[in-house]
Amino acid sequence: MRAVWLREFGGPEVLVPGDAPDPVAGPGQVLVEVAFANTTFVETQFRAGAPGPFRAAPPLIPGNGVGGVISAVGEGVDPGLAGQRVVTSTGGSGGYAQRVAVDAAAVFAVPPSLELDAAVAVLADGRTATGLVHATRVRPGDRVLVEAAAGGVGGLLVQLAKAAGAFVIGAAGGPAKVARVQAADAVVDYLLPDWASSLGEIDVVFDGVGGSIGAAAFGRLRRGGRMAAYGLASGAWAEVSEEDAASRGITVVRSIGGAEEMRAFTESALAEAAAGRLVPVIGQRFPLEKAADAHAAIESRTTVGKTLLVA
Repeated sequence: MRAVWLREFGGPEVLVPGDAPDPVAGPGQVLVEVAFANTTFVETQFRAGAPGPFRAAPPLIPGNGVGGVISAVGEGVDPGLAGQRVVTSTGGSGGYAQRVAVDAAAVFAVPPSLELDAAVAVLADGRTATGLVHATRVRPGDRVLVEAAAGGVGGLLVQLAKAAGAFVIGAAGGPAKVARVQAADAVVDYLLPDWASSLGEIDVVFDGVGGSIGAAAFGRLRRGGRMAAYGLASGAWAEVSEEDAASRGITVVRSIGGAEEMRAFTESALAEAAAGRLVPVIGQRFPLEKAADAHAAIESRTTVGKTLLVA
């Protein structure tokens, strides 16, 4: 089969297409014919060798989320799963390929009314956004700030917070990104000087940027507010004073749940997407062999919404 290999850490150019052995569904596993592979900012950091949630050493096939059709099942797996459209995480590697073998318990059936590419787009971003809104207890009337609101997770956060009855301010970097923020009640450009001064008091901050942007947003939280960090597009987490947070009664969310909770969040996101209440923006698609170009685009901050690889 065709796949994309990471044989050394480095720039996007280290992602090189090539052949790989066809995986086989072992006991308790299913074989998925991949149609779309997810790409994320975290994966670009892993490729570059930066510390992160994935711990693995080259050579390997990167990629942690795919969607496709089950073509074979292993021993102990219901044969009726063959032919089903599913999305699944791969455990951190193997997704940039035409086929993957994964545990049968890790797959999610794609509802008939949901397109497969949209299901892949909400697989990781949807469960993250759903979990963040749940963890921060967004309520009707809350003033909510969503950073990186033109991104995959950010765009879904705007929709979910609005559905919860909040007044949502979307923040993005630069006029082009600001113009692509959808559904927010107000939009601000966090690259402008003193951008945070116009926000007023905020009840909930979803920090997808980190660094000085996240720190400025933290400063706008009212007493008793909540802040969740879900990304570090700036390259560093926001420096948040635990003492300051405690003195102002601010809750800083650092985890959204374990395996059972994450599965429930994923199922919820897929159901909401199938019902048309959660709509991912797929801004870019690249052929599988052009994974390097996809990574370069993400790192250049020119992408909008979700970036997918087409296998």
